[in-house]
Formats: sequence, C-alpha cells, structure tokens
Amino acid sequence: MDRLVNTVRPYAWGSTTAIPELLGIAPTGEPQAEMWMGAHPGAPSRTERGPLNELIAADPVRELGQRSVDAFGPRLPFLLKLLAAGAPLSLQVHPDLAQARAGHAAEEAAGIPVDAPHRTYKDANHKPELICALTPFEGLCGFRTPADAADLLAELGVDSLKPYVDLLHAHPEEAALREVLTALLTADPDEMAHTVTEAAAAADRLGGAHAPYASLAHHYPGDPGVIAAMLLNRVLLQPGEALYLGAGVPHAYLSGLGVEIMANSDNVLRCGLTPKHIDVPELLRVVRFEPNDATVLRPEASPTGEEVYDTPIDEFRLSRLVRPEGAAPTDLTAPTPQILLAVAGRPKAGDITLAPGESVFVPAGEPAELTGTGTVFRATVVA
Repeated sequence: MDRLVNTVRPYAWGSTTAIPELLGIAPTGEPQAEMWMGAHPGAPSRTERGPLNELIAADPVRELGQRSVDAFGPRLPFLLKLLAAGAPLSLQVHPDLAQARAGHAAEEAAGIPVDAPHRTYKDANHKPELICALTPFEGLCGFRTPADAADLLAELGVDSLKPYVDLLHAHPEEAALREVLTALLTADPDEMAHTVTEAAAAADRLGGAHAPYASLAHHYPGDPGVIAAMLLNRVLLQPGEALYLGAGVPHAYLSGLGVEIMANSDNVLRCGLTPKHIDVPELLRVVRFEPNDATVLRPEASPTGEEVYDTPIDEFRLSRLVRPEGAAPTDLTAPTPQILLAVAGRPKAGDITLAPGESVFVPAGEPAELTGTGTVFRATVVA
C-alpha cells in the first residue's frame, strides 16, 4: 500500500484552524478548506511511486482491479476529502448521470472552454456525495414543505416577501417551490438586494430559527440565495452522523469539519450564496422540487465492527472502524481500490502508522490489515 501526500485547497470559505488541529500542526492563518485524497487531476495525491492518477493510468487493472475497471472505467471513481467550513459554501445542486452526459456533450459541441466562468458541465459524470461529521456540523439540505417555508418568511414581517409567502401557499407543492425559486433568481437585483437587507435585519432581531440567515446575509449581503436558503431544511449533524446528497437536491454546508466522499466529478449548478455564474434555466431543469425531511444517516454496524454508511450508489462506499485498545486485527483486503484515512489515535495499516489526517491507498487485491488503536474511515467502491 502507499502512504499518501495530499493537497490542501485554500478556498476562501475554509476554516483557518480545523484541519491544522486534526493534523496536529500550527495554523498558517490562511483558510484550509479541503484536503483531497484520490486521483482527481486537479490535485492528485502523491506517493513514493508517483502521482496516484499517473499510477492508475499506467496500469488501471493492477491498481483498481478488474471489477472496478469493468464497472467504472480506468479511473478511481471516487474522491475522498476532509472538508472544513469556516464560512458558508454556495447553495448548489448536482445533475444526475443522464443530465451530466447531455449537458457536457452540448457544451463541448458549442465550443465552450472547460475553464470558462459560464461553463456548467466540466465533465460527463454525476456527483452524488456523502458528508460525515467529525465535529458538530451545520448544513442545509432539501426543501422544507412550502407551508413551513412560508411561515419562516412571514415571521420576518418584510412587505416585499409577501408575494413569495402567497406563492408558497399555492398547490401543488412542487409547482409552488419552483415558482418561488424562479422568482427569487430572476428578480431585479437592486430590489432583491434591498429585500435581503431588510430580511437580514429582521432575522437578526428575531434570532432563534432565523439567526442562521442573518449570518448568511453577513457573508453574502444582498444575495438572493439568503432567501432561497430559507426554503431548505436546516440540519445539525453530530460527530459520526452523515448526510447523503443525491442528484437534484439543493444543499449548502455552513460550518464544521467532516469527511466527504463523492463521485469523481466537478459538475455543480449554483443557486446562490456565490459571486459565480448561475445558469438559471439549467438549474431549474435539474433541481428536484420535492419537499422532504433531510434524513440523517447513522452507520450500520457489521459483525467485523466495520460501520457502513448506506447509500444508493456504487461509485463509493464509506465506512468507519473505531478500534479500542486491544482490538483484534481487521483484514480489509478487497478486490477493489481503497483509501484508508485515520482521524483519531495512531492505527496501523499494514506496516504504516497513521496519525490523524494521514491516509494510504491500497491497490485492489493488496493485503490490508488494520491494527492498533484509533478511528479510520475506509473508502472503496461497490463492484
């Protein structure tokens, strides 16, 4: 197996302290938002044998195994991250596989450069993802019922929000949500900025359930995404709890440190809380306007002590192993590729001791025995 040297991405929303604290190093004062573990060409992990993406490209069957190559092609189908949100991320949604393939083909045919600011589909893959909290973690996920969203907006007492409140009381619910989000994103920018400012002041006065939206407006003054965020469920995860985010589900991470795993894609359609391009027609085509409770996932224990986060897709499988002192060795040898990430203690993967935040890549079929004390997340595929 290969010890990984991983890149930390310094996005502006990143916490300055969370990842350094996990790694046991001094903060630099700069934001450290995400640490990437995998073979994404934007920041591939490095090994003593070379960059992980180059190792896989040179011999995909050896590194990934025949099962993974047959199912997902000659590339690692997932990307594992440490994610540390010190400020809210953009409100966003991801396409399903058919939408991604069609959108990517259309933009390629139109000759839109892949790095163009208005480019929506960077690749032809979908991007389901799972976030598992390491600290208390706050996010937004999925639509509230329109009636609940209407109550939250009405309590602000802002006259310019009354038309949205009225729309939310219309039926059917999916049409009501679609009409309100469309109206928010296509409103006159100056008028909307004034509405958001009034709403933020009211949210600050009311506090309680409204307090998060006053904070959003502080980070993104005048952004219609502040009002759009009030249409979504607010979710508070405790350490060990997780959220699965499928295609079409609007979401945003607000604060906290977590382990994130996703299909290997860059396809993001933004809904707000961002200065970046918002493709409103495509967004409205991709969003699933279905009210639902944001289901908090808790791991399911197996006879071996491995705790699995159950998700409906095959590109990744995330599990957790909490090893007490004196625990028997755990054999993790598998016919599929794996990344093992330590988050507590000093467990050993084979002969490699892992401090918190350190990780290894295990090629398909390579012996993988876990010993020692600590907590390890295991990322692999279902194939």
